[in-house]
Amino acid sequence: MKVVILAGGSGTRAYPYTEYLPKPMMPVGGKPILLRVMEIYARQGITDFVLSVGYRKEVILDYFEGRSFGWKVEIVDTGAATDTGGRVAGCRHLLCDGTFMATYADGLSDVPLSDLLAFHRRAGKLATITSVPLRSQYGTIEADAGGTIHDFREKPVLREHWINAGFFVMEPAIFDHWRGENLERDVFPGLLAGRHLATYRHDGFFKSMDTYKDQQEIEAMFAEGRMPWLGRTAAAA
Repeated sequence: MKVVILAGGSGTRAYPYTEYLPKPMMPVGGKPILLRVMEIYARQGITDFVLSVGYRKEVILDYFEGRSFGWKVEIVDTGAATDTGGRVAGCRHLLCDGTFMATYADGLSDVPLSDLLAFHRRAGKLATITSVPLRSQYGTIEADAGGTIHDFREKPVLREHWINAGFFVMEPAIFDHWRGENLERDVFPGLLAGRHLATYRHDGFFKSMDTYKDQQEIEAMFAEGRMPWLGRTAAAA
């Protein structure tokens, strides 16, 4: 099964780090986060990758040139300014053989891929999105009706709200319904009318590297051993 990884964005929110280095190459434990995302799949037996690149593509091309991971890696230049939907569609010619997966190059999760795939097949939809409960970026204050504070909660998980975590499963027939350039604003909403979309709810770990601060937080988590499921694979050793 192929996995498309969207690795072509400019990463403007991580500036100035990404002025010279594309965000997928920002480090986590001495390896680019792109490689860490690939390891999530490789550790679960999926090793056929399509990297959809664009911004500072030469850095990614240079990194993979001459390296052997025991994986199949194809790199497709989908353009420096292409949006997320276009980055998947630009790899369409490699995805026509059957069910495929896709994700972003900056999100880490312990999602069980076999369970995700089994859910997708049971749901019978054109696409499945992995969703996770929203974690507040702020601490919250809990008080009674009179205003007396009785607790502080540091960045609580808001389980009544679920967000897109990537880790998609898609069928080739999805391209018959593909409209627009952005996955989140165009492509996925366009599937709602036909009831072609499902979500697999994952209540485990998820953290995306949107900013330089996120990169520092992920580095600390990795150093502290808080992501034991993320590590070296036999293929990447």
